[in-house]
Amino acid sequence: MSANEYLLTAPPHIKREDRISTAMRDVAIALIPVIVMALVFFRLYALVNLVACVIAAVASEWVMRKIMGREPNIGDFSAIVTGLFVALLMPPAVPFWYAMIGTIIAVALVKELMGGLGYNIFNPALFGFVSMLIISRLWALENVTLNLGSLDGVTSATPLTFIKEGVLNGLRPGYWGLFLAHAGGAMAEVSLIAVLIGAAYLMYRGHITWHIPVSIIGTAFILSAILGQNPLYFVMAGGLAFGSFFMATDWVTSPDNRLAQIIYGVIIGILIVVIRVYAAPTGAVAYSILIGNALTPLLNKVVVRKRFGAVKTVPVTESE
Repeated sequence: MSANEYLLTAPPHIKREDRISTAMRDVAIALIPVIVMALVFFRLYALVNLVACVIAAVASEWVMRKIMGREPNIGDFSAIVTGLFVALLMPPAVPFWYAMIGTIIAVALVKELMGGLGYNIFNPALFGFVSMLIISRLWALENVTLNLGSLDGVTSATPLTFIKEGVLNGLRPGYWGLFLAHAGGAMAEVSLIAVLIGAAYLMYRGHITWHIPVSIIGTAFILSAILGQNPLYFVMAGGLAFGSFFMATDWVTSPDNRLAQIIYGVIIGILIVVIRVYAAPTGAVAYSILIGNALTPLLNKVVVRKRFGAVKTVPVTESE
């Protein structure tokens, strides 16, 4: 293949449309264990928000692409995946319209307004979630719930409250509860083993590597221990694992070489610990990854890998 046949494109660097749609479908498949656990625990709450967010995502992409004169491409699954992510990042009992607003922000503003898939600076789903988190603080909507019937555990406190308050008693979920399943926090936080099964599938399919997740989790484990926290509980509780494997590894918003990915992961891990311990635990993973997204262009520029096919030149001395 000649040099003229190469195209300069935005990430993710997947050359064919069918490859993009296949990759996005794989992400959706990887989310199935997490979604199943959310449906088992939260039933109609989870189902309504998942469906609402997917509808909002697909509609937002279609409308924005029509407005901006681009051909709608719902078949690449990127909008569907974004909708699923936003729903899973939310607590199950938030109103469906609340989750839909977050999805519209994610798809219409962060993804499509910035140019579409591959041109967004921030992870769309995280940005939509954080936007609604900030709005909920301003409008005091944290405790608004849908009247969909009673459901034990829907309003249970996230395990992160025990980290923040230093409470070590029988009320908090145990290690097995965190690993297998528990009701509390966001839908993505229900089961660590479900997250790990999905992550293993993505690694098997070659869509993610260990560099970012291990850097984040390892850094959080070590630093939390230094600061007097229970490091194992710290990394198992909340959305740290889900964020590390599914959100921070986003192809578009994460660095494109291994060393930069490790630095990126270490920065995110430090931020998670600092925000959880010294500020508010809710949203710490999301805020940290978004800050990491903002640093990605700098990391890609500073930590430069050798171009593929480049040959190191050797200076020729005068005697030669």
